[in-house]
Amino acid sequence: MTGAVIASPDSPASSPSSVSAQTVLNQSTVDWTTVAAKVLPSVVQVNLQNGLGSGVILTADGQILTNNHVVASSGGQLTVTLNDGRQVPATVVATDPSSDLAVIKASGVSGLTPIKWADSDGVKVGDAVMAIGSPSGLQGTVTTGIVSALDRKVTVPGEGRRASSVSYQAIQTDASINPGNSGGALVNAAGELIGINSAIYSPAASSGEAGSVGIGFAIPSNTAKQIVDKLS
Repeated sequence: MTGAVIASPDSPASSPSSVSAQTVLNQSTVDWTTVAAKVLPSVVQVNLQNGLGSGVILTADGQILTNNHVVASSGGQLTVTLNDGRQVPATVVATDPSSDLAVIKASGVSGLTPIKWADSDGVKVGDAVMAIGSPSGLQGTVTTGIVSALDRKVTVPGEGRRASSVSYQAIQTDASINPGNSGGALVNAAGELIGINSAIYSPAASSGEAGSVGIGFAIPSNTAKQIVDKLS
């Protein structure tokens, strides 16, 4: 399923801590309108012949980070739809299947708005977050929630006969994440990237009715930044 995967969470490396009343109060006072306005220009829709996903802009000249499983079947050719509605051709620059991340490049663009990075090591259980992407092709969709757990070991089944499963320590969130969100941004209340949305858990997957059940996973931004530095 391009743009989203079904994950099997294993036992967490660390248990979720309790959420204080002050944390809940802080979440209710976040100006999500401002956060969305800041981050939406930095998130794109990634279009393939038989599916779609999302991506985050890394550079003003069009380098974009997404999930490897989003572009794995693209044959290296795809397009991206920018926040202003422009659809431009793009190519795969480099992939890292072991981390489920890939860098692509939009052609003939300039002046784009790169995502702002946050230190994912500073993320805490209960932090307010927003997920941004294109679930089911609904570009520019934003959903909010909290960080539900940290260091959650997630194993994503491989796609195709030669594909291997991928495991990583993820940020778990209850912000709604659905097919098409993969590769999009998970940001904090300051509009800074803390993770790349990558997987959902759905017990209904076998019935063909997969969707958000409030258990989504993102690759931490520090992990993603290390892979970007390697691929770029």
